[in-house]
Amino acid sequence: MHSETIPTEPKMLNSQEPTLSNPPRRHFTHQRRQLSDGARRQFAQSASLHLSKLQQRLPERARIGLYYDGFGELPTQPLLDWCQRLGYLSYLPVVGSLGNEDKRLRFVPVYHSKLINVPTRIHQLGMKQNHHRRLLWASELDVIICPLVAVDKRGNRMGMGGGFYDTTLGNSYRSGVKKPLKIGWCYDFQVVEALQRQPWDVPLDGLITSSGIRWF
Repeated sequence: MHSETIPTEPKMLNSQEPTLSNPPRRHFTHQRRQLSDGARRQFAQSASLHLSKLQQRLPERARIGLYYDGFGELPTQPLLDWCQRLGYLSYLPVVGSLGNEDKRLRFVPVYHSKLINVPTRIHQLGMKQNHHRRLLWASELDVIICPLVAVDKRGNRMGMGGGFYDTTLGNSYRSGVKKPLKIGWCYDFQVVEALQRQPWDVPLDGLITSSGIRWF
Protein backbone atom coordinates (compact mmCIF):
# COMPACT_ATOMS: atom_id res chain seq x y z
CA MET A 1 0.00 0.00 0.00
CA HIS A 2 1.16 3.48 -0.76
CA SER A 3 0.64 6.05 1.98
CA GLU A 4 -0.69 9.38 0.80
CA THR A 5 1.41 12.34 1.83
CA ILE A 6 -0.65 15.18 3.22
CA PRO A 7 0.48 18.41 1.55
CA THR A 8 1.83 21.20 3.68
CA GLU A 9 1.36 24.82 2.85
CA PRO A 10 4.28 27.18 2.28
CA LYS A 11 5.35 29.10 5.35
CA MET A 12 3.23 32.12 6.27
CA LEU A 13 4.84 35.42 5.43
CA ASN A 14 5.21 37.93 8.23
CA SER A 15 4.48 41.48 7.16
CA GLN A 16 4.82 43.07 10.59
CA GLU A 17 7.38 45.82 10.12
CA PRO A 18 8.13 49.07 11.97
CA THR A 19 6.92 51.05 8.95
CA LEU A 20 4.04 49.05 7.53
CA SER A 21 4.22 48.26 3.83
CA ASN A 22 2.37 45.49 2.08
CA PRO A 23 4.33 42.51 0.74
CA PRO A 24 4.31 42.20 -3.05
CA ARG A 25 1.35 40.31 -4.48
CA ARG A 26 3.71 38.06 -6.40
CA HIS A 27 4.87 36.48 -3.11
CA PHE A 28 1.43 34.99 -2.64
CA THR A 29 0.51 34.28 -6.24
CA HIS A 30 3.81 32.42 -6.70
CA GLN A 31 3.15 30.27 -3.63
CA ARG A 32 -0.35 29.47 -4.85
CA ARG A 33 0.90 28.38 -8.25
CA GLN A 34 3.47 26.07 -6.65
CA LEU A 35 0.71 23.88 -5.19
CA SER A 36 -0.43 20.84 -7.13
CA ASP A 37 -4.07 20.48 -8.16
CA GLY A 38 -4.45 17.67 -5.64
CA ALA A 39 -3.05 19.80 -2.82
CA ARG A 40 -5.40 22.67 -3.72
CA ARG A 41 -8.40 20.35 -3.66
CA GLN A 42 -7.37 18.88 -0.33
CA PHE A 43 -6.95 22.30 1.30
CA ALA A 44 -10.32 23.38 -0.08
CA GLN A 45 -11.99 20.25 1.27
CA SER A 46 -10.47 20.91 4.69
CA ALA A 47 -11.68 24.52 4.60
CA SER A 48 -15.20 23.41 3.65
CA LEU A 49 -15.48 21.49 6.94
CA HIS A 50 -15.78 24.86 8.71
CA LEU A 51 -18.71 26.12 6.63
CA SER A 52 -21.18 24.84 9.22
CA LYS A 53 -20.16 27.78 11.44
CA LEU A 54 -21.07 30.19 8.65
CA GLN A 55 -24.36 28.36 8.18
CA GLN A 56 -25.39 29.34 11.71
CA ARG A 57 -25.58 32.99 10.61
CA LEU A 58 -27.59 32.49 7.44
CA PRO A 59 -31.32 32.40 6.67
CA GLU A 60 -32.95 29.59 4.74
CA ARG A 61 -32.52 29.88 0.99
CA ALA A 62 -29.63 32.29 1.54
CA ARG A 63 -28.15 33.96 -1.52
CA ILE A 64 -24.41 33.34 -1.70
CA GLY A 65 -22.01 35.12 -4.05
CA LEU A 66 -19.13 32.88 -5.13
CA TYR A 67 -16.37 33.30 -7.72
CA TYR A 68 -14.48 31.20 -10.24
CA ASP A 69 -11.16 30.20 -8.74
CA GLY A 70 -8.14 30.77 -10.95
CA PHE A 71 -4.51 31.80 -10.69
CA GLY A 72 -3.91 28.99 -8.15
CA GLU A 73 -6.60 30.19 -5.72
CA LEU A 74 -8.22 27.91 -3.17
CA PRO A 75 -10.85 26.02 -5.23
CA THR A 76 -14.42 27.24 -4.84
CA GLN A 77 -16.21 24.10 -6.05
CA PRO A 78 -16.69 22.91 -2.42
CA LEU A 79 -18.53 26.18 -1.77
CA LEU A 80 -20.93 25.47 -4.62
CA ASP A 81 -21.38 21.89 -3.37
CA TRP A 82 -22.23 23.26 0.09
CA CYS A 83 -24.74 25.75 -1.31
CA GLN A 84 -26.53 23.11 -3.35
CA ARG A 85 -26.57 20.62 -0.49
CA LEU A 86 -28.25 23.11 1.85
CA GLY A 87 -30.59 24.71 -0.66
CA TYR A 88 -28.74 28.03 -0.82
CA LEU A 89 -28.88 30.01 -4.04
CA SER A 90 -25.45 30.59 -5.55
CA TYR A 91 -24.30 33.41 -7.80
CA LEU A 92 -21.16 34.39 -9.72
CA PRO A 93 -19.80 37.90 -10.33
CA VAL A 94 -20.06 39.78 -13.61
CA VAL A 95 -17.71 42.66 -14.39
CA GLY A 96 -18.70 45.56 -16.62
CA SER A 97 -22.40 44.75 -17.02
CA LEU A 98 -23.09 48.51 -17.13
CA GLY A 99 -20.03 49.40 -19.19
CA ASN A 100 -16.30 48.89 -18.77
CA GLU A 101 -15.94 52.07 -16.70
CA ASP A 102 -18.37 50.83 -14.03
CA LYS A 103 -16.50 48.71 -11.47
CA ARG A 104 -19.57 47.60 -9.55
CA LEU A 105 -20.03 43.84 -9.70
CA ARG A 106 -23.39 42.27 -10.39
CA PHE A 107 -24.17 38.61 -9.83
CA VAL A 108 -25.64 35.91 -12.06
CA PRO A 109 -27.34 32.73 -10.76
CA VAL A 110 -25.58 29.38 -11.09
CA TYR A 111 -27.62 26.65 -12.75
CA HIS A 112 -24.92 23.95 -12.90
CA SER A 113 -23.62 21.58 -10.26
CA LYS A 114 -20.02 22.02 -11.41
CA LEU A 115 -18.32 25.36 -11.96
CA ILE A 116 -16.33 23.85 -14.79
CA ASN A 117 -19.62 23.35 -16.70
CA VAL A 118 -20.80 26.95 -16.39
CA PRO A 119 -20.60 28.67 -19.80
CA THR A 120 -18.01 31.44 -19.53
CA ARG A 121 -16.02 33.91 -21.48
CA ILE A 122 -12.72 35.46 -20.45
CA HIS A 123 -12.93 39.09 -19.37
CA GLN A 124 -10.20 41.42 -20.61
CA LEU A 125 -8.66 41.32 -17.11
CA GLY A 126 -8.30 37.54 -17.34
CA MET A 127 -11.10 36.29 -15.09
CA LYS A 128 -13.88 33.97 -16.18
CA GLN A 129 -17.45 35.20 -16.14
CA ASN A 130 -20.91 34.21 -17.28
CA HIS A 131 -23.55 36.61 -18.60
CA HIS A 132 -27.25 36.30 -18.00
CA ARG A 133 -30.18 38.67 -18.18
CA ARG A 134 -31.08 38.17 -14.52
CA LEU A 135 -28.43 40.02 -12.55
CA LEU A 136 -28.48 40.91 -8.85
CA TRP A 137 -26.72 43.69 -7.01
CA ALA A 138 -24.45 42.80 -4.09
CA SER A 139 -27.00 44.29 -1.68
CA GLU A 140 -29.43 41.54 -2.68
CA LEU A 141 -27.06 38.80 -1.48
CA ASP A 142 -26.70 37.47 2.06
CA VAL A 143 -23.02 36.56 1.72
CA ILE A 144 -20.24 37.35 -0.70
CA ILE A 145 -17.23 35.03 -0.70
CA CYS A 146 -14.43 37.42 -1.62
CA PRO A 147 -11.28 36.43 -3.51
CA LEU A 148 -8.06 37.81 -2.09
CA VAL A 149 -4.29 37.79 -2.41
CA ALA A 150 -3.63 38.34 1.28
CA VAL A 151 -5.56 39.18 4.45
CA ASP A 152 -4.41 40.29 7.87
CA LYS A 153 -5.56 39.29 11.34
CA ARG A 154 -7.95 42.25 11.55
CA GLY A 155 -9.77 41.36 8.34
CA ASN A 156 -8.05 43.84 6.03
CA ARG A 157 -7.97 42.36 2.55
CA MET A 158 -5.47 42.74 -0.29
CA GLY A 159 -7.12 42.03 -3.65
CA MET A 160 -5.66 41.90 -7.13
CA GLY A 161 -5.69 45.69 -7.36
CA GLY A 162 -8.70 46.20 -9.62
CA GLY A 163 -10.89 47.61 -6.85
CA PHE A 164 -14.02 45.75 -7.96
CA TYR A 165 -15.02 44.37 -4.56
CA ASP A 166 -14.15 47.55 -2.66
CA THR A 167 -16.21 49.60 -5.14
CA THR A 168 -19.09 47.12 -5.04
CA LEU A 169 -19.26 46.96 -1.25
CA GLY A 170 -18.03 50.42 -0.28
CA ASN A 171 -21.32 52.30 0.00
CA SER A 172 -23.05 49.67 2.13
CA TYR A 173 -20.00 49.30 4.38
CA ARG A 174 -19.63 53.04 4.99
CA SER A 175 -23.34 53.39 5.72
CA GLY A 176 -23.17 50.63 8.34
CA VAL A 177 -25.29 48.08 6.46
CA LYS A 178 -24.48 44.56 7.65
CA LYS A 179 -25.63 42.76 4.49
CA PRO A 180 -24.02 41.06 2.70
CA LEU A 181 -21.55 39.31 4.98
CA LYS A 182 -18.07 39.55 3.45
CA ILE A 183 -16.18 36.28 3.87
CA GLY A 184 -12.64 35.52 2.74
CA TRP A 185 -11.70 32.06 1.41
CA CYS A 186 -7.99 31.32 1.11
CA TYR A 187 -4.94 29.32 2.14
CA ASP A 188 -3.41 29.81 5.58
CA PHE A 189 -0.20 31.17 4.09
CA GLN A 190 -2.17 34.14 2.72
CA VAL A 191 -2.87 35.33 6.28
CA VAL A 192 -0.34 37.90 7.54
CA GLU A 193 -0.01 39.94 10.71
CA ALA A 194 -0.96 43.34 9.30
CA LEU A 195 -1.65 45.05 5.99
CA GLN A 196 -1.65 48.71 5.18
CA ARG A 197 -5.24 49.87 4.81
CA GLN A 198 -6.41 52.54 2.38
CA PRO A 199 -9.50 54.74 3.03
CA TRP A 200 -11.47 52.97 0.29
CA ASP A 201 -10.67 49.43 1.47
CA VAL A 202 -13.57 47.32 2.74
CA PRO A 203 -12.54 44.79 5.42
CA LEU A 204 -13.90 41.28 5.71
CA ASP A 205 -16.41 40.14 8.31
CA GLY A 206 -14.95 36.64 8.47
CA LEU A 207 -12.32 34.34 7.01
CA ILE A 208 -12.30 30.61 6.23
CA THR A 209 -9.12 28.61 5.70
CA SER A 210 -8.26 24.97 6.19
CA SER A 211 -7.37 25.85 9.82
CA GLY A 212 -10.83 27.14 10.68
CA ILE A 213 -13.12 30.14 10.60
CA ARG A 214 -12.46 33.45 12.31
CA TRP A 215 -14.66 36.50 12.72
CA PHE A 216 -13.45 40.09 12.73
